[in-house]
Amino acid sequence: MFLIPNEKIMQQRKEFFLALIERIFLRDWGTKLIALAITLAIWFGVTGQSITRRIRNVHVNYLQSNEMQITNEPIHEVEITITGDKQKIDRLKEEDLVISADLSIIPAGDKIVQLSPETVSLDLPSGVKLNEVQPNKIAVKLEKVMEREIDVKVDFEDSLPEGLEIYAKSVEPSRVRVRGPESAVKALDSILTEKISLENRKTDFIAKQIGLNLVNSKITVLDSIVDVNVKVGEKRIERMFTVETKYENEVKKINVILLASHSVLEKIKPEDIQITLEKLTDGKLIPTAILPTEFQNSVEIKSVK
Repeated sequence: MFLIPNEKIMQQRKEFFLALIERIFLRDWGTKLIALAITLAIWFGVTGQSITRRIRNVHVNYLQSNEMQITNEPIHEVEITITGDKQKIDRLKEEDLVISADLSIIPAGDKIVQLSPETVSLDLPSGVKLNEVQPNKIAVKLEKVMEREIDVKVDFEDSLPEGLEIYAKSVEPSRVRVRGPESAVKALDSILTEKISLENRKTDFIAKQIGLNLVNSKITVLDSIVDVNVKVGEKRIERMFTVETKYENEVKKINVILLASHSVLEKIKPEDIQITLEKLTDGKLIPTAILPTEFQNSVEIKSVK
């Protein structure tokens, strides 16, 4: 058959592509299969390689019941050994690994807790497992938890201006609830407020929303805020007044010691103080002093003899 030039070129191209396809897909099947098998083996060998790795400084979290609390200082970091897929292990963030040890069913007392793959939990990807924990034993002391109310005491700092003093202080609430290990809570008889400054305080004041200063970190304050009411006044002194009173036609001299500021005491005269006498069954007389109404809130009667 006679072909014109263009048809001849097209025929040559067709024969070339048919030969190329035959070479790629139909010839040397054995060699191609071997190459494919080697490639797959290498790929699976890299992606599926299993390794063992030791990781240090893994944090331990102790799970406790609400009725128990750890009172010693057990270890909080361990060393672990894991095994599994190399790529997955390489992708782990070691600083995020946390082992959880469940102590919720352990009774009170000094105990030895076993740390092993069977007794702890650790979040690992599939294909990676925990093999070992070191140390594999820890000593813990568990105590029962208790609550009770304790007194609040005010803690001041700095000083009042010259010539002034604190007349009285009160806390609201005066007692707060605390919660913690039984031995620590029983040993606690009071709790201090945070320090309240007296600098430049010249009159009565109320310090609101004052926190409480608890040094034992194992105890929790359930009512942690109080208000403190402070009465400030002129510095007080003691002065004795001798008051004469009649009893059964006899004049008795009674010594009354008063505590008040100098300016208030200057206003009081012996005749302002009223004395009553009570006779006991044994014949002893018991005197009582009564101040005028205007002085009752500013003067304290220290003794009557």
